[in-house]
Amino acid sequence: MRRLDPCGAYAELATASNFSFLRGASHPKDLVLTAILRGHAGLGLADRNTVAGVVRAWSALKEIRVEGLAPPDRMRDGGSPGEIAFIEDPLNDPALSEEVKRRAADFRLLTGARLVFNDGTPDVIAYPETRAGWGRLTRLLTLGNRRAKKGECEIGLRDLLADPEDLLLILVPPDRLTGLGEVLTRMNEATPGAVWLGAAMHRRGDDRRRLARLKFMAERAEVPLLALNDVLYAASDDRDLQDVLTCIREGATIETAGWRLKANAERWLKPSAEMMRLFQDAPEAISETTALLSRASFDLSELSYQYPEEPVPPDWTPQAWLEELTCRHAAMRYPDGVPDKVQALLDKELAFIARKDIAPYFLTIFDIVRVARDKRILCQGRGSAANSAVCYVLGITSVDPMESDLLFERFLSEDRNEPPDIDVDFEHERREEIIQHIYERYGRHRAGIAATVIHFRPRSAIREVGKVLGLTEDV
Repeated sequence: MRRLDPCGAYAELATASNFSFLRGASHPKDLVLTAILRGHAGLGLADRNTVAGVVRAWSALKEIRVEGLAPPDRMRDGGSPGEIAFIEDPLNDPALSEEVKRRAADFRLLTGARLVFNDGTPDVIAYPETRAGWGRLTRLLTLGNRRAKKGECEIGLRDLLADPEDLLLILVPPDRLTGLGEVLTRMNEATPGAVWLGAAMHRRGDDRRRLARLKFMAERAEVPLLALNDVLYAASDDRDLQDVLTCIREGATIETAGWRLKANAERWLKPSAEMMRLFQDAPEAISETTALLSRASFDLSELSYQYPEEPVPPDWTPQAWLEELTCRHAAMRYPDGVPDKVQALLDKELAFIARKDIAPYFLTIFDIVRVARDKRILCQGRGSAANSAVCYVLGITSVDPMESDLLFERFLSEDRNEPPDIDVDFEHERREEIIQHIYERYGRHRAGIAATVIHFRPRSAIREVGKVLGLTEDV
């Protein structure tokens, strides 16, 4: 059974998950649980030019706060790359689980990004101090992604410092420290009191001398020094996996990778007591981790469903216009009169839509489907939205409530506090016309294509690992 390490006044604020593709070797949930077990006051998750991993980390923390350690029948056993079982405890010690829950209650999770610049500036880890800071960070990442080709991000230090308010910034020193002081001074002048200089002790032989230089630079620029371990994996045993990921990224084998691999296995989530020991020459760098932690008040729970306003005719509210359209189209669907059964369903659904204030969403889907019909582009709504009489009369779906017993609660209900989700299929050859209409009507600042993060499937993972080990394709 893995033990709990003592709690300490330290938080690792430079952590990469496997959402730093082919660099981070651990899942967000593994990192959160490991930090709790190792006595950290909190954790900062900052992947390379993305916030894609923060939701899983945040969800994991919420789950741990409620359930503690997963019971044995739910524990993972390393079934996917980088995933490990933390507690090998067949008895599922209740006391251990309760202690984990207690620690998780006070554990702070910072959700930010590691900004990797294309202008030669060393990496900067950015954490939002407030909800406004989160907006600035995500806008910056959007700017960089729109400039670059797929899979890349083009941002420079100038972009960050153009609007750095409500962001807490950690400058991560590169191997060579030449010019670092000038960057630090420039950052502190742009956003005084919100900049830290990071320092790591990776047992490379020159750690103490390097730490002394970093302390001097920080004092000269009048910014605090902050301890970090620049974590790439949860446990030291994961170093081999991180080596494999590096080889895949570099197109090398274990035998040929050489200096492209990390020199040792120090980039793991070390116990807080170990970090304090490593920084005994700079204890203030340890205390700055919790100081930064306490300043960041933003939490992902502050984000809520905020649908943009839908254009409607003058003197109409979105709800009133939706009700008017529903009435008009119901008359077209049922030229001999709307049946009482259907009218009752429409009244019930429209009342629910009004309570939830989600009429703009239905108007948007109606407009998109209307444009497709006008252009004679084949389209069809599907999924749980087929249980909606409003969707039927508006022409979004094709299931007639007179011929089927619809259950609106399968689509939307009071019990599920979530936004509506209407799936509409468009014919493949003309789908781009609809996408361009959406951009033209709503603007690229209000519309976008949802991205998915591609990850390895077992077969492709085995193939890539085989290449790293020097095996041929036929093997």
